[in-house]
Amino acid sequence: MRPLLCREKTSAHSKKGVSRGTWAFDRIHWGMKADKMNRLPTMKSESAEALKIGLTMELEPPVFDSAGSAEDWRKALNKVVPAVVVLRTTATRAFDTEVAGASYSTGFVVDKKRGILLTNRHVVKPGPIVAEAMFVNREEISVYPLYRDPVHDFGFLWFDPSLVQFLDYEEIPLAPDAAQVGLEIRVVGNDSGEKVSILAGTLARLDRDAPHYKKDGYNDFNTFYMQAASGTKGGSSGSPVIDIHGRAVALNAGSKSASASAFFLPLERVVRALHLLQAQKDKSLKGWTPAAIPRGTFQLTFSHKGFDEIRRLGLKRDTEQMVRKASPPSETGMLVVESVVPGGPAHKQLEPGDVLVRAGGEVLTQFLKYETLLDDNVGKSVILELERGGTTINVTIEVQDLHSITPNMFLEVSGGVIHALSYQQARNLHFVCGIVYVAEPGYMLSRAGVPKHAIIKKMAGEEIVNLDSFISVFFKLSKGARVPLEFVSHADRHRSKSVIVTIDRHEWYAPPRIYTRNDATGLWDIRPAAPSPEVPSVALKANHMEADGVAVHVGNGVVKEGDNGETVVIYELQVEAVTRRQKVDSELPIDLPVPTIKGKLDATSRHGSGIAPETSSSIAEHVIEPTLVMMEVHIPPSAMLDGVHAQHSFGTGVIVYHSKDLGLVAVDKNTVAISVSDVMLNFAAFPMDIPGEVVFLHPVHNYSLVAYNPRALGEVGMAAVQAAVLLPDPPLRRGDFVYLVGLSRSLQATSRKSTVTNPGEALNVAAADCPRYRALNMEVIELDTDFGHNFSGVLADEAGRVQALWGSFSKQVKYGDSSPEDHQFVRGIPIHAISEVLDVIVSGMSGGPSLVINGVKRSMPLMRILEAELYPTLLSKARSFGLSDKWVQALADKDTIRRQVLRVKGCLAGSRAHGVLDQGDMLLAISGQPVTCFRDVEIACEATKSDISGTVSPGSLDVTLFRQGREINIQVGIDDRDGFGTTRMINWAGCVLQEPHSAVRALGFLPQQGHGVYVVRWCHGSPVHRYGLYALQWIVEVNGKPTPSLQDFVDVTQELEHGAFVRVKTVYLNGKPRVLTVKQDLHYWPTWELRFDPTTAMWRRHVIKSH
Repeated sequence: MRPLLCREKTSAHSKKGVSRGTWAFDRIHWGMKADKMNRLPTMKSESAEALKIGLTMELEPPVFDSAGSAEDWRKALNKVVPAVVVLRTTATRAFDTEVAGASYSTGFVVDKKRGILLTNRHVVKPGPIVAEAMFVNREEISVYPLYRDPVHDFGFLWFDPSLVQFLDYEEIPLAPDAAQVGLEIRVVGNDSGEKVSILAGTLARLDRDAPHYKKDGYNDFNTFYMQAASGTKGGSSGSPVIDIHGRAVALNAGSKSASASAFFLPLERVVRALHLLQAQKDKSLKGWTPAAIPRGTFQLTFSHKGFDEIRRLGLKRDTEQMVRKASPPSETGMLVVESVVPGGPAHKQLEPGDVLVRAGGEVLTQFLKYETLLDDNVGKSVILELERGGTTINVTIEVQDLHSITPNMFLEVSGGVIHALSYQQARNLHFVCGIVYVAEPGYMLSRAGVPKHAIIKKMAGEEIVNLDSFISVFFKLSKGARVPLEFVSHADRHRSKSVIVTIDRHEWYAPPRIYTRNDATGLWDIRPAAPSPEVPSVALKANHMEADGVAVHVGNGVVKEGDNGETVVIYELQVEAVTRRQKVDSELPIDLPVPTIKGKLDATSRHGSGIAPETSSSIAEHVIEPTLVMMEVHIPPSAMLDGVHAQHSFGTGVIVYHSKDLGLVAVDKNTVAISVSDVMLNFAAFPMDIPGEVVFLHPVHNYSLVAYNPRALGEVGMAAVQAAVLLPDPPLRRGDFVYLVGLSRSLQATSRKSTVTNPGEALNVAAADCPRYRALNMEVIELDTDFGHNFSGVLADEAGRVQALWGSFSKQVKYGDSSPEDHQFVRGIPIHAISEVLDVIVSGMSGGPSLVINGVKRSMPLMRILEAELYPTLLSKARSFGLSDKWVQALADKDTIRRQVLRVKGCLAGSRAHGVLDQGDMLLAISGQPVTCFRDVEIACEATKSDISGTVSPGSLDVTLFRQGREINIQVGIDDRDGFGTTRMINWAGCVLQEPHSAVRALGFLPQQGHGVYVVRWCHGSPVHRYGLYALQWIVEVNGKPTPSLQDFVDVTQELEHGAFVRVKTVYLNGKPRVLTVKQDLHYWPTWELRFDPTTAMWRRHVIKSH
């Protein structure tokens, strides 16, 4: 993602012919260029220094006008400006209409004694926020939400007045009655995030429709707005609109950038709320009590239409005459019902187009009188007189408490936010208030395809009517359960969608928690969502079926073998037989039946039959098909390590080992990039999907090994699924015929006969802008024809023996001045690279680190690698650099086809070769033997692994180089790397930290001060988002203490308390140092780590420090 400083623009589904993208809240999202994969939108950035400059107030020259002298305005502004503050607000979680993020805005003091600031609702936000206020003298204080109106765009923040010690200021009085057309005004605000400026304008309208910002976000309604051509921009939300006497006559709220128009909220309802808050504060002996502002609603929206339009709706002449007579002469219209929320008090009683005549026996044509009537009659019934197409109707409706349909709690589960549907979104989406609404899908729901703004209807076969019922059903399900979930999307509201959700409550994220708003403190209290220990969670159990034959427990149902040899697979609501890194004897939660699938399953071996069936295009396809697996991979956003750029991927893998206790699948690293992954295997030979676990990531070659438990397939499945026969020798040569075999998304085997055009293409993949895995020192296979860059599989001979893995690769391509784009391509990976590692894992004799796979402790291989990036150069070019004829001839004799020499492009920083090999060195020989390809170097490295006793010792190579016109012999150290990848990450203040992975080290630079703490990701709404600590840099010091490793960083930060400012020194990838401060927030952003334990094969989440 590229989070940047930009004015937030919202959708423009608005009236009056306003085009899309022209409406905007006056606020600024701020940030700096960072990890491009964190988020999809790409926006242009500005520096953080510009924002710091923006905290100073600069007054524009006064505007001379007829309404008052420059001296009068100067006096008014001198009194007002000290009371205006710059607000820096961070929404820590998505909630209701708002998303997580950081923004600048404006507020002003309306009660100095009690410490009350007024600003907009979309600044205070309905969800949890952290905010600071900066006064003109650069005193910064913490402020806390006090009240946000459920409908209108105003809210209050409170602060401790005693903390403002160096500034004399006065509160700004509110004067709603002073607003009138033609009044000269000044808008004092943090305009465009650059400065607090003063913009002049004239009130042009007092009866403008409320602006419509977004069709699925916050919108004000049932009120008039004022309009002026003051040209406010982002950051001026919450600015006071003052007159020449220094009184606030309105509150700046939004703008239309195309016409430089600004929209102001009238203050009548603001004044009422402020007076109630002041009275409550005076009654409280200490602190604040939760705000009690009576607000009523019918759950309907009115619009104010002129008499000419209302006549066309059928208004009777006598009624119009009566209304005009009872209203002020300036009245030009009446209130007309625009929409009614389903299930609300007015539902089925009022309809769009109804014209309001009287309410409570009085003629009512203005929003203000309507709002006053509702707020004064909460819980009571009101009689409305309306006209519908010329017919008078009278209805009695009970006024509902508006706060009762405004959510004040939410459930956070697997990074998602779920809560009751608010009145705002019920009005936008036309649903019933209180149903279960997805404000942020998070990992669990997005993995299943549940979008934002979805409404959850059923889960595990049970109706979901409110948040409590969702929580109740959720905690009945066992860890790792896969259950159906039914939801409705507002974009396709008339059709329900069913998906399978995988319950994963503990592995990647914290256990589900409930956040509840506490208006007394301004924070959201957090508690576990799990039922109390007295109420045990109920696990859904497997139903063992009894019938003729043998019942076999499997992951997706029960497989029964009848006497007639027919196989019946009965699928039911269930949990995988083997959840991720769990033993197969776990209980299978199965409860709800679904239709039975019947069919014949061929469990016999296909190898060596020599006959291709009618359903296969070749013998190779027939033999290979039962060895293929379609793999679906999901990576939790909280742990996207190693610069991985995709959260979801598909790819075809091949089973390279299959026994009763262990199954291994080989797949490219563009599909399985890191071990922090949820992998599901769908077998071509058997209709079942089961989870797998990543057990090996080759540090150089583009492949991973994923393990599965064959017992989860049942006896029939174990027999149907087969391992491929690998044929590492002889290697493929140019002109050889091979069969490219793979799977489509529908698990249909597809194959074609192709010709090898280049069996040893040296890949040259440039580094991406955000460092991530790229293939180095690899020689791959090219074909004349394939199925395109999205098709992966294997290359096999005519008998179906696998000679190469046809894998997917990724690189960045830049066209002209455009941004880099990801480009996928496919090549063949010689099978010897896989078979050599496979033999070590199966034999268990590597002497490397241990790993528990399916409950069995196995010895995993250590790869001995020369950590230098090499590339081939033609001998003709090498001769031009001065390479002797003797070596040219020796290398040509070694490889008569390619006739090349390897050169050093660079060494991985921190490797044993770094500082020994120089860029441009030519590798001539290792231990006296000429080397001409990457394979020669690999063989030489592996040859140093064991001595006579078989023990592993640090290795080095005796290398003959050609450097700057001279031949030299040197000893070059080589490194041992395991296949676990990154095994530890830390989340501190919302940034994801890890040791620098190989793609970062391949850039050739590590900070001398320490390089063990690398920022790979950051989270929206976090402290590091607010203060600008983004990805692609190292943290080398915290409060002056060095942090050379992750453990050193943990030791230092454990001493820091909640709310403390932390001085952080960082170093960018280009070596540029920087110092910044971050305010630690342990309430919403505790410090935690995710660590892989190979002794239990579990990723464990541990909270290091919280508030």
